[in-house]
Amino acid sequence: MKNRLIDQVATGVAWSSAEKVCSMLFQMVVSIVVARLLVPEDFGVMAILTFFTMVSLVVIDSGFSQMLLRKKMPTDSDYKSVFVFNVVVSLVLYGLLVAFSPLLARYYGLADIAKIAPILFLLLPLNALGIIQNTKLSREFRFGLLSRINLVASLLAGVAAIVVAVCGGGVWALVAQRLTQMGVKSLLLWWRGDWRGEGRASVASWREMAPFSFRLMATDIVSAVYNNVAQLFIGKIYSPVELGYFNQAQKIKDLPVQSAVLSVQSVTYPALAKIKDEANKFAESFRKVLMINVFVMSPVVVGMSAVAKPLFDVLLGEKWAQTVPYFEVIALAGIFYPLAMVAYNVLKVHSNGTVIFRLELLKKAIMTVVLALTIPRSTMAIAWGLVAMTVVEFVVNFAATRTYTSLTWWRMLKTLLPSLAITALMYVSVRAVGFFGAELAPIWLLLIQIVVGIVVYIVSAWAYDLEAFRELRSVVKGVIKR
Repeated sequence: MKNRLIDQVATGVAWSSAEKVCSMLFQMVVSIVVARLLVPEDFGVMAILTFFTMVSLVVIDSGFSQMLLRKKMPTDSDYKSVFVFNVVVSLVLYGLLVAFSPLLARYYGLADIAKIAPILFLLLPLNALGIIQNTKLSREFRFGLLSRINLVASLLAGVAAIVVAVCGGGVWALVAQRLTQMGVKSLLLWWRGDWRGEGRASVASWREMAPFSFRLMATDIVSAVYNNVAQLFIGKIYSPVELGYFNQAQKIKDLPVQSAVLSVQSVTYPALAKIKDEANKFAESFRKVLMINVFVMSPVVVGMSAVAKPLFDVLLGEKWAQTVPYFEVIALAGIFYPLAMVAYNVLKVHSNGTVIFRLELLKKAIMTVVLALTIPRSTMAIAWGLVAMTVVEFVVNFAATRTYTSLTWWRMLKTLLPSLAITALMYVSVRAVGFFGAELAPIWLLLIQIVVGIVVYIVSAWAYDLEAFRELRSVVKGVIKR
């Protein structure tokens, strides 16, 4: 059973990571093309509406998908009850948001909001249709199929965005991208999934799952609000154009970070749930997931920060130059956010939901102080505040895991510090190349910096014989053999 579980996790992560890498590369191309054709204000308008979309998606799921993943033997009635709940809530929220959109448009002085909202918010019912199918495939470890579905949806959405942008559609290109991705994904999930609506919706089934699910939902709502609330203030206090620059920095940072988080989370949560009663194995698995996350993600996000100036010059052009300072800072949040989410998975596996909600209130109380101090000062202060918030997220989440796992602070630090140290060495090396090569053409400077960064990082990992480097090589070899 143990070997089979390890095989499933390794294969699942490999499939999911491969899909996320391919999807990320394609989305990067799409983002570059669309950004060159649109203006910053278009992204600002979309960022405001995205806040309401993200919070609504959390409410629609309400934590039930996580409960179904955690439950040992969910019944057809469980699945049907959650499905009906998802669809009904999505339709109610759609109606409320569309009715609210004219007020939102007047508040920001952006007429486009009222025009876009009735179309964009169709994301909600489209998403609701695919939640159960996605959950069942995750329970069955069919991550290869899920990865292919996500990749196809991403590719078609990118094509739709480029076509609309080239035709002069402006912000509608971003709307088309989101709707196409969600619609295609839900369609493919129903086509390839096994569930066809069997069972009867049951109030008893819903009540059984609701306590844990709603506690999880409350936590996720608070998190979704705080992760996106800064955008609402930037759009109002400063300007939609400034929000466009800030949002673009977040989007480009999120391409690798969100891809990594989603690929690891989607696999590790059901896997950790299976071994939650094996204390030693659970703690060691938790430690290794943290270790590999830092080893892989730290050089990516820190490297992106180090090469921000030539990167934006080459990819997006002078129009987006004002995004560079924000991106140099925001990219650093990518170090801690994946770690916080791994620790969050541990809490979801072991706790009853009450602990998670209380911790979320604590974190958000701290983050409220951070936002109150940074929002009135400047957009750059907000960017540093977001980085500080990810550090708080990880520290609090990991502290809470000490109740459920034997992984200590000292053991965690000993595991992560070697990778962070060679990441710092890589950053200094890349920035030095940027300083001495400032007169080079941006494309050549970027290529040289990337090569130097990769060489310094890999050679350092090999020279110091890092455990993470050995572990990653072992995992890759095992996946290739299978």
